[in-house]
Amino acid sequence: MKYAQLPCETKSRPLPFYLAMEEYLAGLPCDDELFFMWQVAPTVIFGRNQRIESEVDVDYCKSHGIQFFRRKSGGGCVYADGDNIMFSAIMPRSGDVSTMFSRYTQMVVDMLASLGFDACASGRNDVLVGGRKVSGNAVYMLPDKCIIHGTMLFDTNLQHMINAISPSGTKLDARGISSVKSRITTLRSNNPELDISEFKKYARHAFCGDEVFALTPSDVVGIHHRSLEYYHPSWIYGDSVSDTHSHIRRIEGVGEFRVCVSTRLDCIDNVLISGDYFPLADVDRLLLRPLRGCRYNPAAVAGRLAELATDTSAVIMSLTPEAFVSLLFE
Repeated sequence: MKYAQLPCETKSRPLPFYLAMEEYLAGLPCDDELFFMWQVAPTVIFGRNQRIESEVDVDYCKSHGIQFFRRKSGGGCVYADGDNIMFSAIMPRSGDVSTMFSRYTQMVVDMLASLGFDACASGRNDVLVGGRKVSGNAVYMLPDKCIIHGTMLFDTNLQHMINAISPSGTKLDARGISSVKSRITTLRSNNPELDISEFKKYARHAFCGDEVFALTPSDVVGIHHRSLEYYHPSWIYGDSVSDTHSHIRRIEGVGEFRVCVSTRLDCIDNVLISGDYFPLADVDRLLLRPLRGCRYNPAAVAGRLAELATDTSAVIMSLTPEAFVSLLFE
């Protein structure tokens, strides 16, 4: 890996800049694996397919000066601040997404273990230290590149984290956890002597050695222009459909889904699926829009899905056709 270095790394930038930086790097004509770290002012980042009203306490965020933005990758909602280090990796696509995801999380585990932390990978996207979550990661697939990014809780304002993020009771119950605080930890609480600057230097060397991919001021301008779309209200707040039929379902190994189906004369008029699952392709174009006009019953939906001959697991990670059909019905 090479470390993607900005011409002025000391300058504080808002979160959309770094999301745009990932995309900018992924669009460059090079096959290098790239990595960089970043920190932001207090910010909530929620997944592409999540409903902001279900995941973010917007009033709390506004009253406490916490920004909130939607990212293009799937997965769940996270809180970041100046004591939380964000990791970003850009790699050429090779093999399936699960393999690339596992390879990256293992790199993080190995780096933490080499510092003496009791680290391990867990589930689809988490890294644990001492059995508690210290890092959550998400993936965004492009035609020839893979962007993987995630948190590294060096330290954080737990009060802001707990109050700014509103995880559904369904998710917490399914994991047998009574609160967000009970399932997370920080590197500092496990090693109070560790300095954040020294940790960043160590992580950079562990991933990249002395390899550097230097960005120029003109690159920074290009990244800034790319970041503007993240500020648009329609991107932040998303779309909605009338909740004629709505429910929440969790599928182990796939994720949590909030399903809203609008019907007219017993036929599907529109479908909205949000949640912390991982999309591998355009869910709306390949799975949801083709259901419009279909009779709203399991047999009819299964028949329409068979006609489409779409591999659901290639659209949403690990989702079977049977599970997709069941999602649409309470």
